[in-house]
Amino acid sequence: MNSISKEIIKKRWLICCLLFFHITCNSKKNYPDLTVSINDSIQVERNALAALDSINLYKKIVKTGDLILRTGRDFTSETMKQLSLTDKTYSHCGIASIENDTVFVYHSIGGEWNPNQKLRKDPFEFFCNPYENRGFGIFRYHLTPVEDSNFINVVHIFYKKEIKFDMQFNLATDDRMYCSEFVYKSLSKAINHKIILPTTTFNHIKFVAIDNLFINPLCKQIKRVVFSAPKSAAF
Repeated sequence: MNSISKEIIKKRWLICCLLFFHITCNSKKNYPDLTVSINDSIQVERNALAALDSINLYKKIVKTGDLILRTGRDFTSETMKQLSLTDKTYSHCGIASIENDTVFVYHSIGGEWNPNQKLRKDPFEFFCNPYENRGFGIFRYHLTPVEDSNFINVVHIFYKKEIKFDMQFNLATDDRMYCSEFVYKSLSKAINHKIILPTTTFNHIKFVAIDNLFINPLCKQIKRVVFSAPKSAAF
């Protein structure tokens, strides 16, 4: 590995380190000791059931090629949200595909959620599940019928190639991709790069933030859903 490659890797790790430092040092919330009662547990389950009802309701409006976003509850998700400069709502993304009456979401994810690091294909209900997420969003790209078909075909091709998650967040390579890069490159190929999609630059490193995917002329919001939570469990 040459010195230039080593320097690039150091910079990419620096992005992650700075984000973790920023979140930790700027958090001024005081978290009191929580005492979980039976009523709390019942309310949590009620909220989860209501969230599942919302998921089942709104998956009916999902179309193949829709951008599906979610807001994770874990610390890594909170960190990933900070990469977005304008709208920090979402922490992960994927593309919907309706196959045999089932709505699937194709997405790239790493870590303990996906040990083999390969592109995943999960049912919409699993992708948005309220036990691990605070909500989800459905967005739709303005594409011609040909572009729309090309879009999902590219997604399927990447999936068949078993593209792995890119831990280096390197936008210049195609053999590995992080979640927003997967969507960004699939869409760019589908429209033959006729529109330059937005990217974000941090510490001289260019990457695709989550909000770059839906804050652009090609995209419109279909639905945003925020799951409710009891006050004692809210963050």
